[in-house]
Amino acid sequence: MTLFQSILIAIVEGLTEFLPISSTGHMILASAAMGIHEDEFVKTFEVFIQLGAILAIALMYIKRFFKSLDIYFKLITAFIPTAIVGLLAYDFIKGYLFNPIVVSVSLILGGIVLILIDKKVIAQKSDLEEVEDMTYKSAFFIGLCQCLSMIPGTSRAAATIIGGVFNGLDKKQATEFSFLLAVPTMMAAGGYDLLKSDLAFDQAQLIMLAVGFVVAFVSAWIAVKLFLKYVSNHGFTAFGWYRIALGILFLIFMWGADLA
Repeated sequence: MTLFQSILIAIVEGLTEFLPISSTGHMILASAAMGIHEDEFVKTFEVFIQLGAILAIALMYIKRFFKSLDIYFKLITAFIPTAIVGLLAYDFIKGYLFNPIVVSVSLILGGIVLILIDKKVIAQKSDLEEVEDMTYKSAFFIGLCQCLSMIPGTSRAAATIIGGVFNGLDKKQATEFSFLLAVPTMMAAGGYDLLKSDLAFDQAQLIMLAVGFVVAFVSAWIAVKLFLKYVSNHGFTAFGWYRIALGILFLIFMWGADLA
């Protein structure tokens, strides 16, 4: 992987991490399109730049984390299912599901779901003043939905937003809780991945890690700001169609590559 390719991957990560379109899926597809070999460094790079994206959310919502202890208890409750399933299924997921075909199919199926629930999202009003007011049962259910995002291409954001909508949250609250839940989830997943990685890198690789981290941070900050403005006035249909189109295009791309 070159420095230029690492910047492109970091931009893709930052722009897609908190949108319901799957950042992991986009990175896998982008790497495949650029012919990047998925070696140990590339795997570590993809994890490391995700931490740059999550730092953007942590700083953006830093006041929220100091508002009350309730949000911590709800986030821990939602995180428990992901932690259990992640530890049990880590090797299987990394070994068998991280491939373009799984990503493409997941993008298409997730896009269909987003389109189907869009009317519900637009019309739904919440009885809660803040996301902290949700029940522990609702938080746990959203955590169960987040487990689906371990399938590359599903999207952690999409899974948790859909879970929030089906637990009575409006689109703003569901999106906000999805952002907040990303902090413990991605920090734990990223930390676990880094512990299992070979961290002996040369100078050029260290530069790519540093540049990628900063690029992912900046692009994630911009993407979240724009996404929140868009969601406030629209639903998720556009993201659904985008997922379907991307999944189909990449299946066609791989089919053509196989024929060649």
